[in-house]
Amino acid sequence: MSRDEHPVWWRDESLRPMMVACLTLSAAVGVFGVSFGVASVSAGSSVLQTCAISLLVFTGASQFSAVSVIGSGGSFGSALGGALLLAARNGVYGLAMSRRIEGSLGLRMLAAQMTIDETTAMSVAQPDPRAQRIAFWFTGVALYCLWNLGTLIGALAGNALDPTTYGLDVAFPAGFVAMLWPLLTDARARLAALLGGLVCVVTIPVTPVGVPILLSALAVLVGVRRPAEVAS
Repeated sequence: MSRDEHPVWWRDESLRPMMVACLTLSAAVGVFGVSFGVASVSAGSSVLQTCAISLLVFTGASQFSAVSVIGSGGSFGSALGGALLLAARNGVYGLAMSRRIEGSLGLRMLAAQMTIDETTAMSVAQPDPRAQRIAFWFTGVALYCLWNLGTLIGALAGNALDPTTYGLDVAFPAGFVAMLWPLLTDARARLAALLGGLVCVVTIPVTPVGVPILLSALAVLVGVRRPAEVAS
């Protein structure tokens, strides 16, 4: 294939819409990173601890879950259990991305760190394998940099900002609702969401902080299709 057919990726006009979408998404995630930094410091973490969480964990849902449970007085076990449960979905993403990401063991380990909701979604949305790989890495690097920059800014400002005053405490729940909403077109997804919400409402008054989230995850089983249904 000639050079003209495959120009350098950052000069490839066909990839421009994808890159713009990736940068827009990464900027929005960076705002969530500021919210996480503020929330983490407000929950009692130091600036160094907060930044280390984002650098090493790099999955916002699990990070927010852990600091919210600890900040509310929950146990470390409840915080870890909820965070691991939310992070488990990245393992499924890894199975899907393993067919698209090639290279050495070190490169694949780096890719594993960047395999999250946004990178997977941007990659699988592309029409061909080359664009899928470029979208994955471009989104991953941009997200990682802006998420950690946002975390640092939020952590440094955490002692001076009250998350409730500026509405930063609801930023990530609002993002979750935005991601969940398109899935509710499926009847099984609606039922799973309804049952999960009911489990949370019923168990919040009688269980320790963080446990209702773990219990509500059982509702996900409602959305799992039986082998016979998949085959049909």
